[in-house]
Amino acid sequence: MRRLHPWVLVLSGLLCACACADAAEAGPSLRSYPHSAVLDGAGAYRLRWGRRGSALAFRLEVRTRGYVGFGLSASGGMASADIVVGGVERGQPYLQDYFTDENRILKKDPQQDYHLEYAMENSTHTILAFSRELHTCDTNDKTITESTVRVIWAYHHKDMGEAGQNYHGSNRGTKSLRLLNPEKEEVLSASLPYFDLTNKDVPVPDKDTTYWCQMFKIPIQHEKHHVTKVEPLIQKGHENLVHHILLYQCSSNLNDSVLDYGHECYHPNMPDSFLTCETVIFAWAIGGEGFTYPPHVGLSIGTASDPLFVLMEVHYDNPSYTEGLIDNSGLRLIYTSVLRKYDAGVIEAGLWVSLFHNIPPGMPEFVSEGHCTLECLEEALGAERPAGIQVFAVLLHAHLAGRAIRMRHFHNGEEQKLLAYDDEFDFNFQEFQYLKEERTILPGDNLITECHYSTVDRIRMTWGGLSTRNEMCLSYLLYYPRINLTRCASIPDIMEQLQFIGVKEIYRPVRTWPFIIKSPKQYKNLSFMDAMNKFKWSRSEGLSYNKLVLKLPMNVRCSKTDNAEWSIQGMTALPPEIERPYKTEPVICSSSSHLSCSLFLPLLFIVHITASTIVNIGPFV
Repeated sequence: MRRLHPWVLVLSGLLCACACADAAEAGPSLRSYPHSAVLDGAGAYRLRWGRRGSALAFRLEVRTRGYVGFGLSASGGMASADIVVGGVERGQPYLQDYFTDENRILKKDPQQDYHLEYAMENSTHTILAFSRELHTCDTNDKTITESTVRVIWAYHHKDMGEAGQNYHGSNRGTKSLRLLNPEKEEVLSASLPYFDLTNKDVPVPDKDTTYWCQMFKIPIQHEKHHVTKVEPLIQKGHENLVHHILLYQCSSNLNDSVLDYGHECYHPNMPDSFLTCETVIFAWAIGGEGFTYPPHVGLSIGTASDPLFVLMEVHYDNPSYTEGLIDNSGLRLIYTSVLRKYDAGVIEAGLWVSLFHNIPPGMPEFVSEGHCTLECLEEALGAERPAGIQVFAVLLHAHLAGRAIRMRHFHNGEEQKLLAYDDEFDFNFQEFQYLKEERTILPGDNLITECHYSTVDRIRMTWGGLSTRNEMCLSYLLYYPRINLTRCASIPDIMEQLQFIGVKEIYRPVRTWPFIIKSPKQYKNLSFMDAMNKFKWSRSEGLSYNKLVLKLPMNVRCSKTDNAEWSIQGMTALPPEIERPYKTEPVICSSSSHLSCSLFLPLLFIVHITASTIVNIGPFV
């Protein structure tokens, strides 16, 4: 055996003495990074990451021998971004913490919070592993939370020092991710059976928004199975066309004649069978990936109480009015005969989608609230599940004006920790958030979906509706065990909204929609939509209006499957007295604990490079 030089033994001692609590994680093992995403279309830039206590560990694998840039940005652009740049130059690793100002000028951060743990370069790739505390309390850094994070990336074929700050050119981009989405145990699904629900050559109209509905029959019948995973099957090139997919359970009294064709949803000529499909059993939205149910929960299929006929609603977003589009997107459901302990259910909560939800133009912030009321949960849970239900994942949903969404939870009038939130909402990235801990919802609790919007670039009212230029404020709660509650929502009173702009009387009985105003004179014979648009909105008027609508009486929506209703449906309730705005939890800063270890990284790098000459390292994408 070859003898080790004394300096190698000294080096080993120094590195061991420097070991931090997470030293076992500091090497190149991929087990330290349970999440991964390819950030570019060519597969040249892969990000891996994982939680490590109060820090986040990152690993970049990039097809370049030059510098690699990575950052966090509120807008997805270079302005006011938190950036780290690294690489290997002439055998020496480097990593620098930078930030940009509002003019996109790159500056070195005086507080270096990104800590290099590993660096390697071979004939094709550069690999960098580093970590950063979630909350550094450095004003130049972006705090990492459970909200959506817009990751920015770039790379160049030359290193930073070879010619100053080399411009990355087209080798750059942005991708929205949820960096703190908890890891979940995933049962390998490669060997499990599946079935696909996909559209067949749907002609997408050359118009802004289309909802297409197609009925399917679940092929698994007469014996109970559990769906364990649902994956989107989005036709290549249509990633921005398909905005969301909802799967509804329909009446079990239908027959196979409803399977013959699809039709535009919410259309006067759509088949009557579509009207029996009210219960959402799964939801996917743009940017989301496949959803895996927890090991003890599954979506039940195959029994008399399970879905037999389902309606798949696909929302096509075609703002450029492109002609000739044909789509074949849909969902893949992976299932097993090995039953889980619980059946999963879905509750749609928030603001009932209607014109009674509206947002004035020119507002930098406007808040809407949808209530899953105490009265609805008291009746439904009291009758079906007095011990409560367990929520394990939530999808928060809004459209283009949405900026932030929170789901607030109250028990006996006392506010609990937020059930789910996204303070950096991205219309193009909406997926189920797994909860770190399951949350019990009890009879008498109430839930509020709180949506924050910006309409500074709009000159007319924004209305609740189906188009992406309209708005929604919804939460989809995945829970167990399944009960007979599908929607728990609210509608604000419209007459008090109209009184704010001076409306005194409408024509009755109401024979048209939107209904027509009778007085005063300036609104006579206008629809209420036209009247709201005619009103001269200022920011101060918008703020006053916002305060009003948050206190208005509301109509309770409390629905069962098969279009049935709980008795509380249609009653009028007042919103609860709550603290506004929501008081966020204080951020606890973490000290820079890795700094002393980083002094020995060049030595660690040299030892690895010496060893790596023996091993042929393949591609890392």
